[in-house]
Amino acid sequence: MKFNKIVAFVACVVLLSSCEYQKYNHKDQKDVNAGNEWVYGVSPDSLPRQMSFKYDAKPELDSRVNDIRAKLYGGKIPSSLVKE
Repeated sequence: MKFNKIVAFVACVVLLSSCEYQKYNHKDQKDVNAGNEWVYGVSPDSLPRQMSFKYDAKPELDSRVNDIRAKLYGGKIPSSLVKE
């Protein structure tokens, strides 16, 4: 019984190591925004330039937003999402 478990474990390790993880599990696509500071910022650690804009709150939209949330989530609105 122990020998069968060892053989099964070794077989699994061999099978899993033979396929390089995530090598073929993605699609290479051309990034149309590559190098765009507006989208990605000046470096990978910086915020994009579009994040610097601050928008004024519009309280008249809160009721509409809550109606949309109620419709999407079936009337169950988490208290953390409701801004009243």
